[in-house]
Amino acid sequence: MKPGDLYLLAYNILQFFGWGSILLKTVRGLMSNLTYPELYDSVEMELKIFQTAAILEVFSRVTVVWLILYKVASSRVSIGVPMLLIAWSITEVIRYSFYALNLINAVPSVLIWMRYTFFILLYPLGAGGELLTMFAALPEIGERKHFTIEMPNVANFAFHFYWAVILLALTYIPLFPQLYG
Repeated sequence: MKPGDLYLLAYNILQFFGWGSILLKTVRGLMSNLTYPELYDSVEMELKIFQTAAILEVFSRVTVVWLILYKVASSRVSIGVPMLLIAWSITEVIRYSFYALNLINAVPSVLIWMRYTFFILLYPLGAGGELLTMFAALPEIGERKHFTIEMPNVANFAFHFYWAVILLALTYIPLFPQLYG
């Protein structure tokens, strides 16, 4: 096996186990009736590690993890949290096991079926969870002015994270259908 393929195999195996751990902790937490903030706390470290490792694949998710969930505590009470945790972790367990097994030509047909079928439900579940989490964060972002740069300042530049989150949410309208294209 080429060094590049060996790296990809190791990366995909690590991602498979990382997302499998997040999925297991999420299901256990939901079955134990954890509150949504407790659920987030139970997977926070793994979520940060494994989602950040995939930064180029899923930039909007990294934004939700680091700029919304990590920074804005009020976002963690949203029903969007378990929605995105379930959708993301099932998606990634399927994705990374498929990629890893494909590198060694050992993909079972059931995994191929899962890869090209489960997304039909998981994409809207995940996107809906992301949007609900962003919307839950907006009041705190507006009130505390997270990541906001107001004028006047030396750079003569203003940035309002509140409006950036709204614009990001609006991009889901034209971009989401392309996931199915």
